[in-house]
Amino acid sequence: MNKPTPDIRPANPNFSSGPCAKRPGFTLDALSGAFLGRSHRAAEPKARLKDVIDLSKQILGMPADWRLGIVPGSDTGAVEMALWSLLGARPVDIVTFESFGEGWATDIVKHLKLKDATTHTAPYGALPDLTKINPAHDVVFPWNGTTSGVRLTNADWIADDRAGLTICDATSAAFAMELPWHKLDVVTWSWQKVLGGEAAHGMLALSPRAVERLETYTPPWPLPKLFRLTSKGKIAEGVFKGETINTPSMLCVEDAFDGLRWADSIGGLPALIARSEANLKAVADWVATSDWADFLAADPATRSCTSICLKIGAPWFIALSPEDQAKAAKQLVALIEKQGVAYDIGAYRDAPPGIRIWGGATVETSDIQALLPWLDWAHAAVATTFQ
Repeated sequence: MNKPTPDIRPANPNFSSGPCAKRPGFTLDALSGAFLGRSHRAAEPKARLKDVIDLSKQILGMPADWRLGIVPGSDTGAVEMALWSLLGARPVDIVTFESFGEGWATDIVKHLKLKDATTHTAPYGALPDLTKINPAHDVVFPWNGTTSGVRLTNADWIADDRAGLTICDATSAAFAMELPWHKLDVVTWSWQKVLGGEAAHGMLALSPRAVERLETYTPPWPLPKLFRLTSKGKIAEGVFKGETINTPSMLCVEDAFDGLRWADSIGGLPALIARSEANLKAVADWVATSDWADFLAADPATRSCTSICLKIGAPWFIALSPEDQAKAAKQLVALIEKQGVAYDIGAYRDAPPGIRIWGGATVETSDIQALLPWLDWAHAAVATTFQ
């Protein structure tokens, strides 16, 4: 017998993992100050770009001697800019436990063709053995697995006296998790994640150690103009003062600035973290009483508070073939979407079949709580079909 239709609904049904839900109370009026039709190199637009850089650094608690720039291509552009510009000087360790880490491994091994590269891999839901990372090597890793729902719990495995650089893809961690800046050398993210900005723009943060590498090492491969962070052997300081390499959307810039001002107004990073953690707790409390749903992350300590990934553990589902499991999971998600209750909550295409709920700071916990009974409703309906 099917469960009755729940009598509550999320006020905002947007739970996509990117682009993510806009901040609470957002309207297009928030963008009325955008410098549309203006050159991004003019004084006022350039100052707005610098506003985004400065407020991002402030909220994140980034050290004063770090540089932060706005770069093209979202987080992907920021990571690849770092890989192409910095790697090759030392052997490199690559940490992969979800699809984006695997993508960086492909770039490093197959495209940059670095011979001295070691990949440390774990399946979806787990972390690799990080004690095997060599401090004499560069290391490339995600802080949070956007497609696996697994996050690092600390950076104790990174040596304080390391010789190599640490390159951290933090796109679904920045503004929702503490980042140990003294353990990191390159950090990247995009506007479209925790603060709900629009896509296509990335952020690239560089420590003094990363800048030193840029100024003392020239990679053996050609660098496209979009990747060039130095000029005549010195860091291109303008990039970190609002002089972007290419033309940004000033509408997206204003949107990013609006999200940052909202974050600052509610209490900055501690408040953003608390909102994301509350969303995770709401799901965890529900999972604890569920007879069919569980976290993809095996270790509770590693469960992400942003990309909350769930698997279906009901006996009827486990008994299905992999093909039918995929069909059943997609049907469950489709039922929810058809009701207009939640959009874009299917597991990532390369991940095990299941559900992925974005729990970043722009998502209200009350909306998460209103969604959960609908998951039970949809599960019961799909179980009837496949049993």
